[in-house]
Amino acid sequence: MNSRLHYIVVTLALLLVCHVARAQKDSTDAVVFADSLPALTKTDSLSLVKVEKKIARQKRDWTKWRPDPKRAMWLAIVLPGAGQIYNRKYWKLPIVYGGFLGCIYAMRWNNQMYHDYSQAYIDLCDNDPNTVSYNKFMHLGITIDSSNAEHYKSVFKNRKDKYRRWRDLSFFVMLGVYALSIIDAYVDASLSKFDISDDLSLQIEPAVVQGHERGLSNSGIGVHGALNF
Repeated sequence: MNSRLHYIVVTLALLLVCHVARAQKDSTDAVVFADSLPALTKTDSLSLVKVEKKIARQKRDWTKWRPDPKRAMWLAIVLPGAGQIYNRKYWKLPIVYGGFLGCIYAMRWNNQMYHDYSQAYIDLCDNDPNTVSYNKFMHLGITIDSSNAEHYKSVFKNRKDKYRRWRDLSFFVMLGVYALSIIDAYVDASLSKFDISDDLSLQIEPAVVQGHERGLSNSGIGVHGALNF
């Protein structure tokens, strides 16, 4: 009896030890798995970042790229010529900047001439012998006296008014060049998305033209044109 009881107690003790050991193993595996989760997540994040950088470094396929008309317009507004650069139409830059430089030069030149002739007109009208800036416009051997003073006053006044008009016109032409550069950038970007079909063609061939006049049927030879698109 005592030996049987001893056997039962030992068996129960072994089962308890095995159960405790298995529980400890399961808890240890859970801790190890939980500790591995952050590393796995970090590795996946690094892999995702590398893939994104690789995609960003890929060369753009310019044959399929199309500019955005609004972006091209705003770039041209902020900086003249930037819209043409964005549209990759670099050959237009000399035209745009050449127009601006030409207008600026014409505006400065006409403004200088306007001020020179204005000062000459003022000096001629003040009757002060010490103010003779108008002499630099006179030919050699020609002087201004009472006999021709009115004539030269009219000449200087007309010339200063002329250069003033040309100066103002140069400014408005420069504004026109600026507006045209904006319009060109927008239209060029818009037309880049315009699809021209390969079937676009114009066929001209002779044809018989039917006509009716006062109930009579008549016909003639003419030209027939067909536009396919």
